[in-house]
Amino acid sequence: MEWLTQIWTELVAMFGGQVWLLLVLSILTITVIIDIVQRYVLRIVHLKLEKAGRVWVDSFVDAARAPVSFFIWVTGLVLALTTTITQFGVYTDIVPFILSFKSTILTLSVGWFAIRLVQRLELHLKTFAREDERLDEVTVEAFAKIIRLLVFIITTLFFLNAFGVSLTGLLAFGGVGGIAIGFAAKDLLSNLFGGLMLYMDKPFTVGEWIRSPDQEIEGTVEQIGWRRTTIRTFDKRPLYIPNGIFANIAIENPSRMTNRRIKETMGIRYADVHKMREIIKGVKQMLREHPEIDNHQTLIVNFNAFNSSSLDFFIYTFTKTTDWIKFHEIKQDVLLTISDIVESHGAEMAFPTRTLHIENSPEIEVLK
Repeated sequence: MEWLTQIWTELVAMFGGQVWLLLVLSILTITVIIDIVQRYVLRIVHLKLEKAGRVWVDSFVDAARAPVSFFIWVTGLVLALTTTITQFGVYTDIVPFILSFKSTILTLSVGWFAIRLVQRLELHLKTFAREDERLDEVTVEAFAKIIRLLVFIITTLFFLNAFGVSLTGLLAFGGVGGIAIGFAAKDLLSNLFGGLMLYMDKPFTVGEWIRSPDQEIEGTVEQIGWRRTTIRTFDKRPLYIPNGIFANIAIENPSRMTNRRIKETMGIRYADVHKMREIIKGVKQMLREHPEIDNHQTLIVNFNAFNSSSLDFFIYTFTKTTDWIKFHEIKQDVLLTISDIVESHGAEMAFPTRTLHIENSPEIEVLK
């Protein structure tokens, strides 16, 4: 230990006896060394875990890198600052606040670590949710937001307590203030609770097509936030809807339909009334044999009405696909095939006509 004493004596002499300056530089140097070492170690561990595919364990290591560096640097700077203040005896009244802040460094670091960890786990869980139907991306995002909010609140309470703020008084004030804020911001709270209900009930998720018969709302869901939901309309305009509105309107979710329906009324001429039975039989047989029609759903083909210019029959059936573009291709094929069936029976599709009937009138004798 004599060599350490000798080195220290030489350094003090080099700095002209300014021990405080030597201490400050020593603290900062040690801080830099410790930070470099921890960064190197955690980076090596991070790369090895990432290469091994252990993403869950790596989330803890990766989340700790910045908070650990923050803890090391703030601790070192606080020690250097208090040493300087003590030496010169100026601004000594802020020392208690600096010491109070020092006691919260670990709390702030742990809170930051927890928030970063939740963010990384959220990303991994969302990736997992895309491959497993048991987990939903929206639910993962909701729980991640709740946990981050709780971490922020708890960290803030510990931080305030370190500066002498009474948590009991703060919670009591928060209870009374919460009532006042609730009345003043009822719309905001309505939207927040509406967002919570959307996350819990999941009437729709991001990427689904929704519409409301009560409001002019229709489009694809882009984002579900705590206060509002963003919908992209079919003409590509963004539509921002406060979440509280969804509690008071009906929402239709066509994205979750199991089939798409074909419901059409067609007519033939009155002159072809005797061919109606065969036409209906042929159309029904065609639909039953069509590869894109779901025969496990309702299938109806029936003569329906004597119309003013046609004999009407209707078709009611469902396609197997729910894809909008493919559905219209199938519907087109069905309608054109029905037209072919009508023609194959020597009948024609009807169109609006008017027949003028002139009764026989007595001949008028032309006088010459």
